[in-house]
Amino acid sequence: MSIATMPGVLSLARRRERLYGILSTYPPTPCGLATFSSALARGLEMNGAAVGIVRVADGMTSPDPRVLAELDNGVPASLVEASATLNNCDVAVVQHDYGLYGGADGEEVVEILRELTVPSIVVAHTVLVEPSDHQKRVLEEVASAASVVVVMAQTARRRLCRGFDVDPSKVTAIPHGAASPDGDYRPDRSARPMLLSWGLLGPGKGIEWAIDAVASLQDLSPQPRYVVAGRTHPKVVSSQGETYRDMLLARAWSQGVAASVTFDSDYRDVRSLTHLIQDASVVVLPYDSRDQVTSGVLVDALAAGRPVVATAFPHAVELLASGAGLVVPHGDAAALSAALRRVLTEPGFATSMEREAARLGPSFSWRSVASQYDRLADQILVPSKALPA
Repeated sequence: MSIATMPGVLSLARRRERLYGILSTYPPTPCGLATFSSALARGLEMNGAAVGIVRVADGMTSPDPRVLAELDNGVPASLVEASATLNNCDVAVVQHDYGLYGGADGEEVVEILRELTVPSIVVAHTVLVEPSDHQKRVLEEVASAASVVVVMAQTARRRLCRGFDVDPSKVTAIPHGAASPDGDYRPDRSARPMLLSWGLLGPGKGIEWAIDAVASLQDLSPQPRYVVAGRTHPKVVSSQGETYRDMLLARAWSQGVAASVTFDSDYRDVRSLTHLIQDASVVVLPYDSRDQVTSGVLVDALAAGRPVVATAFPHAVELLASGAGLVVPHGDAAALSAALRRVLTEPGFATSMEREAARLGPSFSWRSVASQYDRLADQILVPSKALPA
């Protein structure tokens, strides 16, 4: 079906609202960028905009009427169609991450951006400390072709502006959004304290360090339990099977805490996941990465008002500095255990962390975040206005 005859385009064209075109993976694709784009679309719509999606094809189909076209990576005609579809919108929002698009390091997205005739917002989800020469060049070309580049932390903005040849005036920080907590839900924390990690599972998540930490907390009464929620990442399954999950199960048994560690791979919708987060005594983010400048899990935890213990990846260092959580060294189970013990046993400490998380949380609501994208769109549609840092 051609772009011009797609029902979604015709119905959206009749609207008077600003129309955003988002290029990204999109549900039912099970990945963080798909979840991000779906939530951002809802936030923009809550603020009165219309949204159309150009979905990166993955062999699945989406019944969502927002989907206007699909991008087949590696197919030149599809690249042209993606640009043409986005050009039917008022503003294009292009999600960027290495490996998302075709070509080496996803370089095909540069072709799409260069063919745009409408203002474009590129959302940079990854800014590497030590990119390869080609990764560096691709992101620089993406930034050059974009009207403005959004990162989700000041750390990422500094890294991008100092380590890459980009125009600093085009780079602005807008936080990652989060689902708002359910005010009517009453979490039950009367039993064993629950430590919680969630998200798509795979090497680099550092869950093994958290299992080791749980093993050293078994003297506490009541003993904490550790819930690891989420399926294994599809790309990990396709290349490695369930090797990482099997290793974690074996580690829990060898550490003598198999009865205290639960792997929950059930699918959870936003409401169910939000309730699970609200049930947690502490959210644990033991990631191995020292590059991570964006963590939706971290933002979701703070939005739900939960204390956080995380390794010192950049987004955690930035967001937890005011007291909503503790940061520990990477790969250090003893430090992780000591931080968890403090949160679980020191009188008043968890409560103070909850208060600070609750103070920060409202700024992460998707409606609030979408409003910042709206204001940014206002500025690039009127180029004379200066962009915020």
